Amino acid sequence: MRRWLTIIAVLMLGANVAHAADIPRRIVSFNLCADQLVLALADQDQIAGLSPYAADPALSVMAEKAQAFPRLDWQGESVIPLQPDLVLTGTWDRPVTRRLLGALGYRIAEVELVTDIASARAQVTAMAELLGHPERGAAMVRAIDAAAKKLTDLAGLAGRNKTALVLERGGFASGTATLASALVGQAGFVPPAHAPPGFGGFLPLEKLLVLKPDFVVLKDPPRAPTDQGALYLTHPALRAAYPPERQINLPARFALCGGPALVMALDYLGNELQARVR
Repeated sequence: MRRWLTIIAVLMLGANVAHAADIPRRIVSFNLCADQLVLALADQDQIAGLSPYAADPALSVMAEKAQAFPRLDWQGESVIPLQPDLVLTGTWDRPVTRRLLGALGYRIAEVELVTDIASARAQVTAMAELLGHPERGAAMVRAIDAAAKKLTDLAGLAGRNKTALVLERGGFASGTATLASALVGQAGFVPPAHAPPGFGGFLPLEKLLVLKPDFVVLKDPPRAPTDQGALYLTHPALRAAYPPERQINLPARFALCGGPALVMALDYLGNELQARVR
């Protein structure tokens, strides 16, 4: 019996050593969403470099923490001096860089663009496992679930099935297959009939006024028409149709990525609804 216990212990030790060998010790990220996941889930000494956008507070909810780490140039060659054992890239971004780094033998993992809360939860779990910290991933998933439940409960108090469209500079409307729309849906809103499908597209102001959503959700709305992109969101016709009580302002950094940004986005929208319930 003791002999079998010894054999089992040796096998378990071997499995643990193999697993430990797979845990990355020098991580480089070329992707904004990967930056935030790494900053939230990895040890600080695991992070060798982050993308050029990592410390931009308009894009990342982890910008302040990112300032402590080196930022890459966009060229793949900037990775080589950092000697990473894991490089994170987006699925659709920088194909030439991915091919170069793959040809050089670097271990590459792609970070998918998440478009709903379920895929964001799965991404957190997978990334935490990859980085060697599954318990941190489980904790973040619990935080996502708690924030989502709170928002759902508040949506019930505020009244469901009001229509809403997410708009950004230049009149781009988020489609139904986007994280922004998933967030708005979690808050109890539904898209109006004939809303843009998929990832969305340009919506002429005249069409918006015909669709007549009950609310517009404005990403980082400008205060004045200082350029062509800002003109749409500051147009007198839009402001007349949608006074402040029919607008919800949504910081763009909350609707770009899952992970820690998703928790903040759910909490933010919960606070917006709570203010309206009062």
